[in-house]
Amino acid sequence: MNRAAFFDVDGTLTEMPSVERRYFRALRREGEVSLRNGIAWLAEFVRLLPNGLTHALQGNKAYLRAVRSSGLHANRAGDDAPFFPEAVECAARHAANGDRIVLVTGTLEFLAEGIANRLRGELAKRNLAAEIHVCATRLEEKDGRWTGRVLGRPMFGEAKGVAVWWYAEKWKLNLAECSAYGDSAQDQWMLASVGKPVAVNPDSRLRQAARRQGWTIAKWAREVRPKTKLAKMVPERAR
Repeated sequence: MNRAAFFDVDGTLTEMPSVERRYFRALRREGEVSLRNGIAWLAEFVRLLPNGLTHALQGNKAYLRAVRSSGLHANRAGDDAPFFPEAVECAARHAANGDRIVLVTGTLEFLAEGIANRLRGELAKRNLAAEIHVCATRLEEKDGRWTGRVLGRPMFGEAKGVAVWWYAEKWKLNLAECSAYGDSAQDQWMLASVGKPVAVNPDSRLRQAARRQGWTIAKWAREVRPKTKLAKMVPERAR
């Protein structure tokens, strides 16, 4: 087996808002983030800004300083992020072909692991088992709390391309036969590293890059959900 499929998570495997934004909202509901966390984030934003706006935004996890790393309902925030049905079917096809699956995402590692576990469950429903690996942004932890510092490089932009090449070296992959799926311009380095890149619901910059490079562009629709119980109870004439 010398093939792998690399998937971005937010906006590619799962619907927006991002898993990390869901996590942040859940932390606020639990009262785990305060004004002090906001000030820490702003200070880190200013420090990182010389490296570029994207780095100051996506590489900045200072809002998590002193937040408990375990024992919070918020840590399961990714459970509410719906998969795109076509994303699951795509992963299932790769699993059926014996491909490894790697989630390459800027979200936090423990959140991405939760998404990977859910994806394993979806594949199990189809009687499929697959190697699913996670390459995500890692946080420093001390005495059961996050320090707000990132270990290594945050997983976005060029770092995603480096990750693909790292796995290619580790597993002796034939990258020409590998696939990658992403939705934003920050995924283009990952897509450019493989022979079968797919821009999924791409933003404008990625769409331009995909057209320029001749990459496949795919539209994955949201899951059609049933109407709420309340809506079903309201007679048609009363609506």
